[in-house]
Amino acid sequence: MAAQSAASATEAAGTGGRNPRRWLILAMICVAQLMVVLDTTVMNLALPSAQEDLGFTDADRQWIVTAYLLVFGSLLLFCGRLVDLIGRKQTFLIGLVGFAGASAVGGAAVNFGMLAASRALQGFFAALLAPAALALLVTTFTDPKERGKAFGAFSAVAASGGGLGLIIGGSLTSSLSWRWCMYINLLFVGIAVVGSALLVPKQPKTRSARLDVPGVLLVSSGMFCLVYGFDNASKHSWGTPSTWGFLAAGAVLLVAFASWQTRAAQPLLPPRIVVDRNRGGAYLTMLMVGAAMYGIFLFVIYYMQNTLGYSALKSGVALLPMVAVTAVSANVGNIKLMPKVGPKPLVSAGLLLGAAGMVWLTRIDVDSSYAAALLGPLMIAGAGMGLIYSATMSTGTSGVAPQDAGIASASIQTGQQIGGAIGLALLNTMATSATTDYIKDHVQGRPTPSLIHLATVHGFTTAFWWCAGIFAAAAVICGSLMRRGPLQTPTAAPAQKPSEPETARA
Repeated sequence: MAAQSAASATEAAGTGGRNPRRWLILAMICVAQLMVVLDTTVMNLALPSAQEDLGFTDADRQWIVTAYLLVFGSLLLFCGRLVDLIGRKQTFLIGLVGFAGASAVGGAAVNFGMLAASRALQGFFAALLAPAALALLVTTFTDPKERGKAFGAFSAVAASGGGLGLIIGGSLTSSLSWRWCMYINLLFVGIAVVGSALLVPKQPKTRSARLDVPGVLLVSSGMFCLVYGFDNASKHSWGTPSTWGFLAAGAVLLVAFASWQTRAAQPLLPPRIVVDRNRGGAYLTMLMVGAAMYGIFLFVIYYMQNTLGYSALKSGVALLPMVAVTAVSANVGNIKLMPKVGPKPLVSAGLLLGAAGMVWLTRIDVDSSYAAALLGPLMIAGAGMGLIYSATMSTGTSGVAPQDAGIASASIQTGQQIGGAIGLALLNTMATSATTDYIKDHVQGRPTPSLIHLATVHGFTTAFWWCAGIFAAAAVICGSLMRRGPLQTPTAAPAQKPSEPETARA
């Protein structure tokens, strides 16, 4: 009877009514999204402890992070379409249970191979889980006012999850063990599985639809090559065959994918999803923001730990003000501002705030204080990130037919993952080159520890200047691309057949 009641509620929601359990469903969705975002950073501060415990090399260490991001980014579009074909609830549950199993294996790992394999499996199930969670939100909340509140909560989790991952990772590693950075996921999964089983009725599939196998092969292999190529560039150099060869192959494969999508009977990523100016602007924004965000989550942590001598736990706690401001900004953006002004001003303002925060961070020195040099720019950048996420998350899924909710959700997160891979490679290269050049220009004999510290900070500030440039360029490009005015209400978008083209609004 409970299942029938829930099903009836959802059917009513789909025809203009409201699911009476929608706020509980939102809480469950946010828990699942938090887990996915946390795991992009939660192991960063635990890596030294895991390396000491399992005895793997420095060269292998980065793969504990890369394995997750590589699989996650490569399979997002494929898994986003599976969400539409299999059903949102079904895919959500599969992703949760699989993620729990992979986390348990990782927590019990006895060697490097076991831990790396578990991280890769986490990436696969995260690629199922992330678009399913956002698609559930899109189809559960149909009232524009409530939808804004729901997206505010979801955006706050998505924008601040990376910072929370560093905080939780540092806390668990310092107080318990690095293994709890994996085991903690079992708690999140338990809450989300029970909630989805009891609250979310069976979701409809896209009928008479087939999987675009050539599209899956082209885009998944292309994304893998791009992410791997950029990751390799961050560790070695741009001139090595394993860098430029994979990047070239990825570019060719993605061009072939784009060409195929215009001819496929039932394309994996229908052109109607991306040709809309607002949605296309949202996806491009996430790509560029994903690149610039590494200036915050990578080099600020390096600076606090390697230069200022902060512990893993203290570094995580130092990010709390930014996380709090991000959450508030995301909710204000979605609830108060988006219905009145639309995404264009929020994206532009958020990107400019991000640029301002990065410029302020270029003033750091080897002996700067947290209150004077870090607190202000982190809070400004956090406010910007909240506005960006509040606009892009809802805009990237606005106006799509229900059967395209999964692939539209995946497109947002794909941009962020690819942007992160680009940012990691680009910013690491720039910072390393700046550090090396500084030492060459200032060394007299053997480099002293003080000179190395000065050179390292110079590398960090160079990376922050590049981040500021990326944010500023994104403000101009993405702000120009998006239309003025509020978004159309979700109910204005008629349902379409999978193969039915959508006419892009000028």
